[in-house]
Amino acid sequence: MSDTHPLESLLARAEAVLGRLEASLPPLPAPPDWQSSIAFRWRKSQGRGWLQAVRQPHPIRLADLENIDDQKARITVNTRQFVAGLPANNVLLTGARGCGKSSLVKAVLNEYADQGLRLIEVDKEDLIDLADIVDLVDGRPERFIIFCDDLSFEAGETAYKALKSVLDGSVAAPPDNVLIYATSNRRHLMPEYFSENLETKRVDDEIHPGETTEEKISLSERFGLWISFYPFSQDDYLDIVRHWLRHFRVNEATIAASEREALNWALSRGSRSGRVAWQFARDLAGRRKKPAAKKKS
Repeated sequence: MSDTHPLESLLARAEAVLGRLEASLPPLPAPPDWQSSIAFRWRKSQGRGWLQAVRQPHPIRLADLENIDDQKARITVNTRQFVAGLPANNVLLTGARGCGKSSLVKAVLNEYADQGLRLIEVDKEDLIDLADIVDLVDGRPERFIIFCDDLSFEAGETAYKALKSVLDGSVAAPPDNVLIYATSNRRHLMPEYFSENLETKRVDDEIHPGETTEEKISLSERFGLWISFYPFSQDDYLDIVRHWLRHFRVNEATIAASEREALNWALSRGSRSGRVAWQFARDLAGRRKKPAAKKKS
């Protein structure tokens, strides 16, 4: 007697099980609506990722960023080349916290959005999906910055390998319409330990770093453009405070009288940064403005 009957029965049962599993999976996400926003976030649920439009992108402009003229000029030149279809580099912005790294990326987006620039924000935990994100935008007419904010990796993490591959390490060339802009407080994105110096070797008269150090350096070297940020001086900090107070329509007399209070605010925060200046300006402007009177019922 033929064995086909038991085999057919087994295949039928397997197909039924697969059918039930497929029915329990979440539906495939809808394709992104590219006209709905200039900025998107990569989101994941139950193992599936999709691009979510940002309904209210941050409105900051390049003119709002004070005392980082050199950094603005360098990233603007690179981005202008990119949106024009010319060769441009992936960018790593590193240095002091709160001094405008992520704000500069957002401002560049607003500056060139009308020329087809778009931004996709990706969390560090989702870097393993970079290849899928790149496939989604490959061939589209827009120019995409993939933005990784506050990027750093701890010992033992492996997600950085996906980033290395997309930057410059895969057998497939990255699309011409994609660049990666990342911010970090670390130049090499990964922690560095004193013990790693013990791996350094001397070859003739040359010093060669150990394999661990080389691995860490190789990631940051895949960014063609490094832009560094430094702590602000007291005068720079006060300039930024005055800019944001004017932005919030605080009168000049109040601005002139607020210098000592602004310095004390920075002292209490342990930082003279652009972020701290903006937070002080919001606080002062909020305290100075009277709330609107409630209508009587």
